[in-house]
Amino acid sequence: MQAEKEDEDDASPEEYVALCDFTGSGSDQLSFSSGDKLLVHTKPSSDWWWAELQGVTGYAPASYLQPDGAEEEEEEEEDTSLQDPWQDEEYFGSYGTLKLHLEMLSDKTRTEAYRQVIFSNSASLRNKVVMDLGCGTGIISLFCAQLAQPSVVYAVEASSMAAYTRQLVKQNGYEEVVVVLQGRAEEIELPEQVDVLVSEWMGNCLLFEFMVESVLLARDRWLREGGVIWPSSAALTLVPCQADSYFSEKMAFWEQPYGLDFTPLQPLAHQEFFTKPKFSHLIEPNDCLSAPCDVICLNMYTLQVKDLEEMNGQFHFCVEKPGVFHGFTAWFTVHFKSLEEGGTTVELNTGPNSEPTHWKQTLFMLDKPVSVCAGDSISGTILLRRNPVWRRHMTVTLNWNISSTGETDSSQVGTKTFPMWR
Repeated sequence: MQAEKEDEDDASPEEYVALCDFTGSGSDQLSFSSGDKLLVHTKPSSDWWWAELQGVTGYAPASYLQPDGAEEEEEEEEDTSLQDPWQDEEYFGSYGTLKLHLEMLSDKTRTEAYRQVIFSNSASLRNKVVMDLGCGTGIISLFCAQLAQPSVVYAVEASSMAAYTRQLVKQNGYEEVVVVLQGRAEEIELPEQVDVLVSEWMGNCLLFEFMVESVLLARDRWLREGGVIWPSSAALTLVPCQADSYFSEKMAFWEQPYGLDFTPLQPLAHQEFFTKPKFSHLIEPNDCLSAPCDVICLNMYTLQVKDLEEMNGQFHFCVEKPGVFHGFTAWFTVHFKSLEEGGTTVELNTGPNSEPTHWKQTLFMLDKPVSVCAGDSISGTILLRRNPVWRRHMTVTLNWNISSTGETDSSQVGTKTFPMWR
């Protein structure tokens, strides 16, 4: 088997065609446009390949490429994949197993927030029609039936978990209230409009996987005029941060392990660990170099599907203490508007000053750390761009300017694009 692997590594370069545009964020990343033909020399990882375009070499994201001639050689297979830009089989397949549901139900901060929303609005939910979109095991629907007295809860779930959700509803004695419907939000039919649309749609960096589109389509089709959406609003928060332990673990480690110089591996380590965002990161509050700020805010009553293609925001941070600027950390907060006039709004915050959730935070590492001092400013922009082909994927582009207020005023600018795909 080892000999076969070596033969594969020494294979001749292969031609691939770009499926969509890609703007490389570093000197070792290729930029290319849809339809360009790239020569792939090696495939050092499943995500990034070493390729060449018009004499320029660099890394290219594998998911953006397809073999040249694949349209003719594998027409039927390719057509099938392009007809499924949402990758439903993989996406809903993962929700048909217990692994993700165990993770979500074990997240007490998340689950208790939804229960608190139902409990604090229980009187107003009486005789209301509720849709629980993407209900999973039906926990929110069961909270509604248990804590309030809605006339009906339509629990909508596209994955095969729906069959088990029906069993759970019956097992807990709520089959007269909770109606489980299996299907995508875009396809299901309800006998009536709903008063409340509730969903737990948030992903890493708030939008990743774009379940929010299904919520917006369900809102436009099934929410009655004057109805309520939970969450009612959402915000993506950003902060410049230190990440000493992660940097040491992934990059500084190669300087002299066991007394030997392994620094030639540092460029490969950088490519492997720092070109993509780090999910499930837990930042310590004292690693924040400044106060955080909200960079993107969503109003779930006015947000449109077309708005999801590109979302951008600005930031300006004042560094509060000297440290090493390794990158940016992002998290999100959502709010649940009360059904009662003047009622309490419930908040679910996934940031470092709140109880940890299964989302944790998302870390975006700079190419090189920068020393900063108290009083320095870090300003710039963030752009979330949805992948035009694979609709659950996106890229995050950060542009920043570091202005120093030391003895000699100076500034440093930088930009980096991070692909986010499943």
